Amino acid sequence: MMEQVPLDGVVWLRRDALAEGYSDRKIAKLVRAGEWYRVRRGAYTSGDLWRRLSPEDRHRVLCRAVLLTAHPTAALTHVSGAIEWGAETWGFDLDEVHLTRTDGKSGRREDGVAHHRGKLTEGEVVVRNGVRVAAAARTVAETCTIAGVEPALAVANSLLHRQEVSRADLEVQTDLTRHWPRSLTTELVRRLADQRIESVAESRALHLFWREHLPRPEPQVAVHDESGRLVGRVDFLWATHGVFAEIDGKLKYLTMRRQGETLDEFLLREKRREEQICALTGWVCIRITWDDLARPHILARRISRLLAARATRPA
Repeated sequence: MMEQVPLDGVVWLRRDALAEGYSDRKIAKLVRAGEWYRVRRGAYTSGDLWRRLSPEDRHRVLCRAVLLTAHPTAALTHVSGAIEWGAETWGFDLDEVHLTRTDGKSGRREDGVAHHRGKLTEGEVVVRNGVRVAAAARTVAETCTIAGVEPALAVANSLLHRQEVSRADLEVQTDLTRHWPRSLTTELVRRLADQRIESVAESRALHLFWREHLPRPEPQVAVHDESGRLVGRVDFLWATHGVFAEIDGKLKYLTMRRQGETLDEFLLREKRREEQICALTGWVCIRITWDDLARPHILARRISRLLAARATRPA
């Protein structure tokens, strides 16, 4: 799980810089030199900081730049709210900030900002990391109104896994928003969501299994050796078929590598772990990459053939 970067006070406005004695010419020079980065018109941050940030944290900086000039009742909602809650995302335009005001009004139209007019009360707003944001369960429901099932499911699973929201929260929110546009998406996301899913890639795989009518596997199954020692966990298991799936993604490489371990050493350790699991259980492994997820029908046929072959194997 990637931790969020603290962003208190990292954005300043042109008017503040002018008050500190900077001229427009000096500001332009700092931007050209890469010392300052222009987040949006009239708002800046450290160039060094910007270059180090993930796409999600860059979006959080952009949100702060927007909020500096937004109406005081504005709160981050939809995918902007979800990101502030720590959700990992896929398939969203992170150059656009989503806001909703609690006074029921919509702000002025401007590039890069989506002003929503949904009913948002102060009771549904919290302050997180120093900014106003809609409650976590509501942000999941809001995200379902602007995205398809696959990206919205990734948000829901991410917040469930981080324990920022619970299944009970999602059930209550789904009931409250049945009159919203695209409420069927919200209901489907609620039914598919699983707090054991650890990454966007796993969420996309879970969505693929559902969409391609494959049997639903069990996520994050622990495997122990004869002495009871934990050998590892498999990402997905079709127990009756003796097939498990492992998702290869950047997040796994970043979070599971040991200190000082090279990528080659990590991959070798992963290979040995897989071999040990297969030897202990008699299962077979299918590895799924991001490229595979981009070709869902091909991947689904591959999995389906393997499951069918294993289902007819001798007992």
